[in-house]
Amino acid sequence: SGGAAMAGHAIKHSIERAGVSPDEVSEVVLGCGTPQGTTGNNIGRVAALKAGCPITTTGVTVSRHCSSGLNAIATAAGRIIVDGEDVVVGAGVESISLSLSGGNFSHQVDKELVQEYPGLWMPMIETADILAKRYDVSREDCDAYALECQKRTAHAQSSGYYEHEIVPMDTIMTVKDKEKGTSEDIKYTVSKDECNRPSTTLESLQGLQPVRGEDDPHATVTAGNASQLSDGAAACVVMDGDLASKRGVEPLGIFKGYAVAGCAPDEMGIGPVHAVPKLLSRSGLTVDDIDLWELNEAFASQCLYCRDTLGIDPAKYNVNGGSISIGHPFGMTGARCVGHLLLEGRRRKAKWGVVTMCIGGGQGAAGLFEIF
Repeated sequence: SGGAAMAGHAIKHSIERAGVSPDEVSEVVLGCGTPQGTTGNNIGRVAALKAGCPITTTGVTVSRHCSSGLNAIATAAGRIIVDGEDVVVGAGVESISLSLSGGNFSHQVDKELVQEYPGLWMPMIETADILAKRYDVSREDCDAYALECQKRTAHAQSSGYYEHEIVPMDTIMTVKDKEKGTSEDIKYTVSKDECNRPSTTLESLQGLQPVRGEDDPHATVTAGNASQLSDGAAACVVMDGDLASKRGVEPLGIFKGYAVAGCAPDEMGIGPVHAVPKLLSRSGLTVDDIDLWELNEAFASQCLYCRDTLGIDPAKYNVNGGSISIGHPFGMTGARCVGHLLLEGRRRKAKWGVVTMCIGGGQGAAGLFEIF
């Protein structure tokens, strides 16, 4: 499947770049928001084999919606810290195009639970608009944020800041001729994230109709200030520190902790506001101690609310753009954010970094990393 191919590609190259052998990887922990749509199997195991790992390498799939990739890295670290494993891959993948085409976003609604927690089955776009109304986040501010996101990604891509974390992948692309009504499959190499729109202007963003309709005065979400649906995979090799030192493997950083917190399902976007303090209190750090932040950018409204409520300096936050301008393969984003945080943190000589995100159903997650 496309999901297994993407995940296998990312895992294979992460192992190569880490300087370890595939047979040293005891397990692949793979995050996926909709595993039933992406592969229909335990994609963690399938992707491990697709990456060239031997049959002795086990695989497991973890699913926590938009935190699946970060959860996978935290789980991989736990396998080492608690269980004594030496090398585990933490990764994330999502093939939203496959999930949508297969109709796998449908779900059974619990008739009793939906009465008490209607937000559990509420479209994420609706929760973003509820959040904006409840906490007074304006459409104007959302569009301004989205524009800044596009600018930051355009600058980062043109400056080569993403080149060190992307491995080109050969694939087949279907090109359609609307006039002739024909389509043709051609060979294509994906070499960068293709969601960025450098020509975006504030005027073009303001001209977009809200997804929930112009008749709703509180509708803030548009196609321009929300995360883009896309496919992707990312992988990080997690390794015992003492073993890495003995082997001469130079780590990008240290996994220092992970926290998850719950919130009301109908305002799921505020999850980081609850998860980040929980994470930092355990480590004895404050928001001001953190040099670099990555937040998943499901919607501009929740990004702005979380950033400003937590008191995060905008100059340290999603410095090269986020899901609004890069794309948001749900299960992959957390793993991508970890890799980018570590590489960008090294470039900036940062010490402490946090990856955090909101999670469908009313949760927030946050991971702490010491950057080398």
